[in-house]
Amino acid sequence: MSGPSPGETGGRAVGESGLMVIVRGGGDVASAVAHRLFRAAFRVLILEARQPATVRRRMAYASAIYEGEVLLEGVRAVRVADLVEARALLGAHEAIPVLADPEGEAIRVLAPPAVVDARLQKKERGGSRVTDAPLVVGLGPGFRAGVEAHRVIETNRGPHLGRIIDEGEADPYTGEPVEIEGHSRDRYLYAPKAGTFRTALEIGALVEAGRVIGEVEGIPLKALVSGMIRGIAKDGLAVAAGTKLVDIDPRAREELVSELSAKAGTIAESVLRAITTWRFVGSAATRRPGDAGG
Repeated sequence: MSGPSPGETGGRAVGESGLMVIVRGGGDVASAVAHRLFRAAFRVLILEARQPATVRRRMAYASAIYEGEVLLEGVRAVRVADLVEARALLGAHEAIPVLADPEGEAIRVLAPPAVVDARLQKKERGGSRVTDAPLVVGLGPGFRAGVEAHRVIETNRGPHLGRIIDEGEADPYTGEPVEIEGHSRDRYLYAPKAGTFRTALEIGALVEAGRVIGEVEGIPLKALVSGMIRGIAKDGLAVAAGTKLVDIDPRAREELVSELSAKAGTIAESVLRAITTWRFVGSAATRRPGDAGG
């Protein structure tokens, strides 16, 4: 994700410059969306969990909840304690505020023109509704246009990645990760039971297959492939059974652990297009005349 896109001049987009957008979620895809919108001069607020379970923490603004601030490809995000601090940072447009607000109370209080639900809940439906804002954009499965979101963005890899959907919904979650050097699902480690995840390792560590990466309630988690830890949940995180905890990349390239991915960039560009091709009139939003969606 580098360099200006069509319709952008000097890092500022032509269109609804200065419009407030609330992004629900601060994972790697949500962060790419927030990054792109901020660069396009939108005022962006990220809402996250109080203890984010994000695995790819070095490419996610969710890490600001733990670290205080995060810098991704030139755009900084800062944890804020409340809406007073969030408003101040939104006004200054110097960084993206990140607020622990899993219930989305800020949406009710701030009444933003646009909300992007980028939590990627995959199999779950709900959590957002078209009544949340004049424009609600939902990412991936679990969103039907006109019900949970006005517009839905396809997030499954393939020829339709990034498609803007105005009728219907995104393709179902496949559950199959992309294959890298012959490895797919075996690149990940999951919580064998509910409990507390403990690890002494950090993102960027090189590991061999068979090495103990961490444990949940005394049950060890062993790497199934050799490579570099691209993502790992925060030590001490309370997790549910089946929670993804570790992502090992067999390519073992340092730049891959912190850069915004091409997939996330494609989705982010589609979100930008979905917002800038929507007309906001007072408290209501309607499509621009002649806009055909995706």
